[in-house]
Order: sequence, then C-alpha cells, then structure tokens
Amino acid sequence: MFFTHRFFKKEFYRSGFMLMLLIALVTSIISEVKVIPFDEESFRFGLGSITFFLLILIWSPASLIRTGFVTGLTVVCLRIFGDVVLNDIQVTLSLKNHLPAFLFYFLFALGLHIIKVNRYKTFPLLLGAWATLFEFLGNGMEQLTRQLLLHHTLLSLKEWALLLGVALFRSYFVVGLYSSFTISEQKKRLEETLGVGSELYAETLYLQKLMNHIEQVTASSHDLYRQLKKKELHELSIQALHIAQEIHEVKKDSQRILSGLSKITVSKVDNPLFLSDVLNFVVSANEKYSELLKKNVTFHLMATIDYETDQQIPLLALLNNLTANAVEAISHKGEIMIEIFEESTRTCFVIKDTGAGILEEDVSVIFEPGYTTKFNDQGVAATGIGLSHVKEIIHTLKGKIQIETPKIGTVFRIEIPTENIRKRVE
Repeated sequence: MFFTHRFFKKEFYRSGFMLMLLIALVTSIISEVKVIPFDEESFRFGLGSITFFLLILIWSPASLIRTGFVTGLTVVCLRIFGDVVLNDIQVTLSLKNHLPAFLFYFLFALGLHIIKVNRYKTFPLLLGAWATLFEFLGNGMEQLTRQLLLHHTLLSLKEWALLLGVALFRSYFVVGLYSSFTISEQKKRLEETLGVGSELYAETLYLQKLMNHIEQVTASSHDLYRQLKKKELHELSIQALHIAQEIHEVKKDSQRILSGLSKITVSKVDNPLFLSDVLNFVVSANEKYSELLKKNVTFHLMATIDYETDQQIPLLALLNNLTANAVEAISHKGEIMIEIFEESTRTCFVIKDTGAGILEEDVSVIFEPGYTTKFNDQGVAATGIGLSHVKEIIHTLKGKIQIETPKIGTVFRIEIPTENIRKRVE
C-alpha cells in the first residue's frame, strides 16, 4: 500500500513537472516572435506573455510560482544560447540583456498565484484587469532592471502609457480567447446534458404510463382475489392474491425508479433556454447523426418567433425524435426543414422532410406503441416507441399533432399553447 501511494505521488509530481516544462518550452519558443514599437531594440514586446497566460488558464499548473520561475529561466537560457551560438555574443553581455525577462514571467506568475487566478476564470472583466496590472508591473520591473544593467535611458511617459496599453490589449485578448474556448466546451457539455435529459424525460413519461397500467392490473388482481374468496375457491384465491402482491412489488420498484428519474429531469428543466437554442441543439445533433449514417442531409431552419422556455427538455425530446426519424427516412441525400411560428395563442412547429414518406393507411396507427417501419440487417424490427413518446409529450403539454403525406416526404405539424412552454415572467 505504501509502495502504491509513493508510486502515484511520484507520477503526480512527474506529470506536474512535465506540464511545467511544456509551458516553459512553448512560451520560450513563441516569445521569440516579437513586435518592436520603439526604435530601440531593447524595448520590445513578444508573444510569450500571451502564450504563457493562455497556457496557465487552460492547463492550471499545480504551482504557479514554480511555473513562472522555470519559464523565466528557460526563456533566458534559450536566448543566451541563441546569442552565443548564432550571434557570437559574450555570455555576460547576453545574460545582462536577457536576465530582466526572467523577472517578468516570475512576477506575473507570482501575481496570479497571490490572487488565486482560478477563482476569477468565470469573471473575465476582473481577470483581465488583474492580468493587465501584473503584466504592467512585470514589464515595468523588466524595463527598469534592463535600464539598470545596460545603462539605458529612462522610458518617457508616453512609452509607459504604451506599455500599459499593450498590457491591457494582451490581457483582454487572452481572456477573450480563453472565454470563447470555455464557452464552446460548456455548450458541448450542455448539448450532451440536454440530450441525456430529453431521453430520460421521454422514458419517464413512458414509465408513468406503464405505472398506470400496473395500477389497473393490481386492482383487477385484487378484485379477482375477493371474488374467488367469496366463492370459497381457496387455492385459486390465494394464487390471485399472490399475483396481486407481486404486481404491487413491481409497482413500488417502478415508483422508486420514476422518483429518481423525475428528480433528474426536473433539475434539468430549471435552467431555461430560448426556443432558438433548443432548435440549434436539434439541428446540431441531427447533423452529426446524418453524418454517422453517411447521409447528405441539408437542414433549413425558419423561425419567426423566439422566447425563453422552461420546457426545453420535453421540446428537445419531441423535436429531436421527429427530426431523427426524418433523417432515417432519407435514403442517401435529402432536405429537412424545421419551421416555427405563432398562430393566435399557439406556437406551431412544422418538420418537413424529403424522405420515403408514410403510407396513407399507416397514418392512423403511426403513434401506436410497437408501430415501426425500421428493420435492421437481420430483419429484426425496431422497438417502435419513439412516436408514441412524442404523442405522450405533446399530450402533457396540452398540444396536438397532425401528419401530412405529400407526394414526397412527410410533414409533421405540432401546435402547443404558447403559455404552456413559454417561461412566465415573475
């Protein structure tokens, strides 16, 4: 056990060291790309600080102070190596020229360590302000040290102002870049969460419907028990009672499962989104689905209304189900149009596709559990519960659904009272 603990501890420090070394090397290399705002070669801005700050935000090294120290040292060593090998400059002169750069990275990392930078990652304005301050202080100390070692003239007020301006630009550039990266990741996680939530919501409705049937069967079994007991059919009455008890146990287990699923789906509904967000998720998910099926499907989205909804989970469940069915109905290449508009007090969703379509005689049974036109390569039918779920969801939202069967494809038209899916303003 002790050996295992030491092994993982060693691996942790090794991985931390490798991350620190990677940040130092990448920063050192990119820092050689420079912008020179003044005539003097000694006063220049590199892209190293941008790279260093961005890598710290993305990778969050275990020790910012050690990372700043190692990065500063690596930058200085790499520049001295370049001067000595490529430019035949004396080591002492090169050291005086580049040693101040060490101060910048160390002081910048020290500042981020002091404020505990991870606490500000969700506050971009404050993060940018702190980074601007630390970069300005770090650059200021670098320039003052360079002036002291190389006997350069002091910077003018205009040059100090430019130093502050560059610090402001670089800091907020990095914060903006990092924020766009994190927003993209958050959106991806939200899509996955909503996708799982919509599937759970549909299954919850189906389980609720199943429990109603279980309740009816339990009541019928118990009624049968009483009738058999009255007729003094002892053995049959005991058997009927046993069946009723077993069904009751199934009901209790189903209630526990339903309770757990309901808590999950309700918690996911508490974060409202706009209709346009829901539709974008549907289109994005089914674009990936069509690519997975190796189909060339073009999506068209038309929306004349948009508002915040607290029913994004049921909407996503039914729209995603219908859109996925449309993708499956298209053989190789086709189009799917999703249209949203408002008529009086109802919000209308229309999904059209250019797929194989539905036979006229099947329209009346298409929402029945078990109906399917999908078979796998072995000829085994799909479960056929998707459209029955859609019907249940629309029923819970007090809406209605209609099917049209034009010459090409299928049209689903859904109408839901706007007040049932629009978030109420408190």
